[in-house]
Amino acid sequence: MKNISCYLLFFLGILFISCSNENLDSDSGGSNSGADEENLDANGLPEMLFEAQLPNIPNNNEYTIDLTQWDIPSNGTNAIKTTANLQAAIDWAHQEGYSRVILPNGEYLVGEDVNDIYQGGIEIHGDTEFVFSENAVLRIDTNNKWNYCVISLDGNNIIIRGGTIIGDRDTHIFTPRETDGSTVHDEGHGICVWNDSNQVLIQDMKMHSLTGDGSLVVDAKDVTFKNNNIYNNRRQGISIVGGIRIEIRDNEIHHINGTTPQFGVDIEGPGRIDEDILIQNNYFHHNTGGDIVNATGENVYILDNVMEQGDGNTYVDGPIVSWHTTHNIIARNTITMVTGSVNGRLGYIQYSSGGEKGHNRATYVHENVCNSCGMYMYKSSDADVRRNKFLGYFLAFSEFDDVVLVDNLVTYSEDHPNLRFCWTYRFNDVTGFASGNYVEDTLEEIPLSDTTPYSMQCVIDGF
Repeated sequence: MKNISCYLLFFLGILFISCSNENLDSDSGGSNSGADEENLDANGLPEMLFEAQLPNIPNNNEYTIDLTQWDIPSNGTNAIKTTANLQAAIDWAHQEGYSRVILPNGEYLVGEDVNDIYQGGIEIHGDTEFVFSENAVLRIDTNNKWNYCVISLDGNNIIIRGGTIIGDRDTHIFTPRETDGSTVHDEGHGICVWNDSNQVLIQDMKMHSLTGDGSLVVDAKDVTFKNNNIYNNRRQGISIVGGIRIEIRDNEIHHINGTTPQFGVDIEGPGRIDEDILIQNNYFHHNTGGDIVNATGENVYILDNVMEQGDGNTYVDGPIVSWHTTHNIIARNTITMVTGSVNGRLGYIQYSSGGEKGHNRATYVHENVCNSCGMYMYKSSDADVRRNKFLGYFLAFSEFDDVVLVDNLVTYSEDHPNLRFCWTYRFNDVTGFASGNYVEDTLEEIPLSDTTPYSMQCVIDGF
């Protein structure tokens, strides 16, 4: 995974510095003519034309694993025996045509020495609903491996639901890697969705204390995460490294900390396809890197989430971070910052590499509420920003073409009186259209044009 934080100081250094500008055609009437034509819904957002396909389990033949018959310890001991015998029971149930396999109450310690860098857990076959009983816990044994999967999926049509997966972060042995001496060990995961495992539902699970991520998705399609509690993992809540039609809904993802990037959700699959992703109605809080970062995803909908920095937590990057090569619809989120990040108190920041976007679609930012935070986009083009509330911070664009800025509100902060001058709406070398934007109760006249780049004099003067 790429280290998002390593770029931050560089980007802050170019904040509002005027550079060469590549003008794109724009429409002063309030639409993004430079962007591809979108089918918009009644609220002016691109219609969401995808839906993750849920698993279609062929039958409901049910088997509750007989711990006595299979001689499976359920008291959190003997990982080698537990892994072998539990896997044997799961394999047998699959061979016998059972599509629902139930794990009885108990604590199951798993871990198999596969090779020098990988510790194996258990594997769930396709066409299976694997159900944890109410008090069933699957825990990975203490190990010194860079990688592990407590549960690994093999096949299509799989449901995992109802239990707890615990990693070994508190006891893990961080042995230096022979090649470079690194002890990051950031690939220990709760549930691994890979090997083209499609149509997967992960629901009502707790996944915590992993050395890497709560769940890792690699080159999979139609994966849904619903109503899970994912926390205290070192690297990520959920990592998407190649995924199509991924839905993350109604989860609580929090207290992610330990090794970069440390986000709740990270979409980052260089060389892979990350497309048609919905992140909706989740509660993010106390995540050290930030809540959502999109480095490679297209057609990503970030809707109706609550994101809170949380008391005592220090963000590195910030709540929502994207790159200008991605495509995002960010709407109706409530974002609250306390002390900010190295970017300041920016609830949303779009980074730019300064190169081509690779697409010609607009970024939509609609009806979000940023408590004690704002947003900033630079060195790119095409943004549709409407009806947002930036309470106590600023809204800024730099070296940006074709901004549509309509009916937004920026307010002052009593805690930061120095932001009043030149730090409400802030523009450097920007084209587009603006209407109906307010500072407090006062209509702010913003003279954006579709032909002449606009820079505020105070920005030119260095304020």
